Amino acid sequence: MRIASFNVENLFARPKAMNLATWKEGAPVLAAHAELNSLLQCADYHEPGVAERILALFEELGLLHDDEGPYVRLRKIRGRILKRPKQGPVTVAASGRADWIGWVELKTERVDELAMKHTAMVICDVDADVMGVVEAESRPTLALFTEAMLSQVGGRPYEQVMVVDGNDQRGIDVGLLARCEYPLLEIRSHIFDTDAKGVVFSRDCCEYHLRLPDGTRLVVLVNHLKSKGYSAPDDRIGAKRRTRQATRIASIYRALREEGHRHIAVLGDLNDDPSSEALKPLLDGSGLRDISDHPDFDWGGRKGTFGSGNEKDKIDYVLLSPELYGKATGGAVFRKGIWRGPRTKNPWPIYETLTADVHAASDHAAIYAEIAL
Repeated sequence: MRIASFNVENLFARPKAMNLATWKEGAPVLAAHAELNSLLQCADYHEPGVAERILALFEELGLLHDDEGPYVRLRKIRGRILKRPKQGPVTVAASGRADWIGWVELKTERVDELAMKHTAMVICDVDADVMGVVEAESRPTLALFTEAMLSQVGGRPYEQVMVVDGNDQRGIDVGLLARCEYPLLEIRSHIFDTDAKGVVFSRDCCEYHLRLPDGTRLVVLVNHLKSKGYSAPDDRIGAKRRTRQATRIASIYRALREEGHRHIAVLGDLNDDPSSEALKPLLDGSGLRDISDHPDFDWGGRKGTFGSGNEKDKIDYVLLSPELYGKATGGAVFRKGIWRGPRTKNPWPIYETLTADVHAASDHAAIYAEIAL
């Protein structure tokens, strides 16, 4: 049995701000979008500094004088948030959240057609029995992708395709692809989990319970932890959120073991490397084992999973319970869909048709574990 994780970075459409030449170009837009939508939930816009900050963010996003900005748009259902006179300054018209219905949404654009094909080629070539998918738009989109695109590249569409909408407004959810030999029995979402600081998960830590051939269950927890992208220059805010998330995942894992489950996999994009303090609650002391620690794991020449594959960029994981790790025979990083540029030192093989960054399947390599059931 092969268990895999792959961050597909959307399949058909992606927010324009996330599809620029570099992450740093779009990060300010994503940060402003997130902050503005948070402020728009305030009950009273007259609280000190709130209205001023709302106006500043509207201006930063190009929405101060128009509902359409370069990367976002203002959706108004009822009432209005801004007063835009022909002469004079723009002001906040609403007194608070109750005065209007609307939001600011990210504009999307179509993913490059060749990038879609390369994404399908990665999924086809990895050929996992169970794959956690990160940054999928929706279940219908993921199902359509596997049906149409996998067939096009000579693969077999997945019989079981599932995505549960999570907490991220950008439409980057976590899902699962599974073969019919491993029937999906139960799904548990954790989008509502809270701790003393509030909601824990940026997306979800979705549990998928599948039946193994011997009648026991395989429980797969698919994750996408808080990004380092725009939380702060030194990432202290992001690291604190990932610590909370790693702590909660470890708690969910322990609860599953108390229920009697022994075959458990925690996988996905954890957005931090194995030496990080943020992931210690999950990687140290939980009992989970990283498949990349297996003596027969194939790194493919580099020790990372993201971008250039540097060791500090090992952010994608397949973590296994002791019982599952004990049945592991190895695993690998599959990076043929990642653009490597004109790299001449320690290059990795890529698809012949992958000739530019825009055609890359993802910035993430797929990672998988081989299990002898």
